[in-house]
Amino acid sequence: MRSQICIWGREEQYRNYAEAIAAAGGLACFGEDPKRCDALLLPGGGDLEPWRYGQKNTASRNLDKDRDQTELDLLDEFTAAGKPVLGICRGLQTINVFFGGDLVQDWPGHSAIEGVDRLHSVQNAPSFLRELYGERCMVNSCHHQIIGRLGTGLEVLQRAEDGVVEAFRHKTLPVWGIQWHPERLTADCQTGTVDGLAVYRAFLSQAAL
Repeated sequence: MRSQICIWGREEQYRNYAEAIAAAGGLACFGEDPKRCDALLLPGGGDLEPWRYGQKNTASRNLDKDRDQTELDLLDEFTAAGKPVLGICRGLQTINVFFGGDLVQDWPGHSAIEGVDRLHSVQNAPSFLRELYGERCMVNSCHHQIIGRLGTGLEVLQRAEDGVVEAFRHKTLPVWGIQWHPERLTADCQTGTVDGLAVYRAFLSQAAL
């Protein structure tokens, strides 16, 4: 039986995530009772309300207070149940805020260029990411906010050349965050980049436990 992965929002909004989950062997669930799902995926999107991490709005945009609250509530529910959580881009940032960290509201050099993802090198600390991709690898980038203060219990797994946190995990909970977009990187995409589906396969292997 395929693992059921809870995603906030409507399927048409996050079809690429659903397709990546399906390609990795899982089933994305929208609007289902979260208690019936095996794991939670927090997708990319607009920025979080800065007051949630103790700041005034200086550069945040595309805010959605209902989404913020719903995803934070889902995080509370899934972490309390010990179920796996994966955050992608905004999702990584949401996890960091959930655990008491904060964000830098605008950071140069990581946003898309005329709607096209940047590509850049990252360095992997010893973890499943190094096992998948080696010590260094090439990923995509499409964000203007980054992790500031790291949340309690989180440890960095991957950094960009400028020091930006590109991935982390919780030290004791099955919770991971990836700043880049693995669902956009498949084996037949840009030459030199990683196969992003490997991240989803690793996540689903935890959901199946």
